[in-house]
Amino acid sequence: MELVVPDLSGPVPISGSTRLYAVLGAPVEQVRAPSLLNPLFARLGIDAVLFPVHVEPDAFAGVLHGLTRMKNLDGILVTIPHKAAALRLADEVSPAAEVAGAVNALRREPDGRWSGENFDGAGFVRGLTEAGHLPGGRRIVLMGAGGAGSAIAAALLAAGAAHLTVCDPDAARLRELVARLEEHWPGRATGEADPPLGEADIVVNATPLGMRPDDPQPFSVRGLPPRCVVADVIMKPRETALLKAAAALGHPIHHGAHMLDHQLDLYRTFFRLDAPPGQ
Repeated sequence: MELVVPDLSGPVPISGSTRLYAVLGAPVEQVRAPSLLNPLFARLGIDAVLFPVHVEPDAFAGVLHGLTRMKNLDGILVTIPHKAAALRLADEVSPAAEVAGAVNALRREPDGRWSGENFDGAGFVRGLTEAGHLPGGRRIVLMGAGGAGSAIAAALLAAGAAHLTVCDPDAARLRELVARLEEHWPGRATGEADPPLGEADIVVNATPLGMRPDDPQPFSVRGLPPRCVVADVIMKPRETALLKAAAALGHPIHHGAHMLDHQLDLYRTFFRLDAPPGQ
């Protein structure tokens, strides 16, 4: 039987039988998921398309509810700033998403219910490990206790980080995250107003700071120890001001794109893209 290779050079054909996937965020100009998942659909011969939806927080619940009522929509990805809200609106969530307090993927089940999962943490740790920056036994400072930061915090501790310090200006959100982490990894995570940068082996920016040209840096790299790894979760721009400043001082840097690149196989499994039709 001759293998038919799909033509990926032109636009993806859309028909009445095309299955739909959406990625929700505010903003959405920076999202890379369509450029990864749409070629994957084509390679697998799946008649589906992922499209971006810009929705502000005050409209998120209504938009999500409307999308989930579309019979030809099979999955939803969620990005800044909606991940915590998505967890509250899902019908059921995984243990990883529950610990993180956030969801970044929703799947329609055969009975019509929507299951939530969070792959930010697993994707980030896979990327960090592939780059040679193993979190096991390291002292890590994490800036940001939002959706991505919460998932990354749980994944870093699960990967064996010796100690994790989380910093966030929202004191209530920070306390809630540290309490959830304490249930699973007693004594290994603390929340601080000021990051102990001088003791860190790895520092991670999981805040939105750096997406816009006029954003301040989330922290100063001048207080970091030599060879401290500086990681950013921001994907666009690739070279954030933080990463440029860290590289200029000789620190190893880790780009945000790695987090999504290593989520692709996880999405493929979660959305059952390899399953026979009807399963």
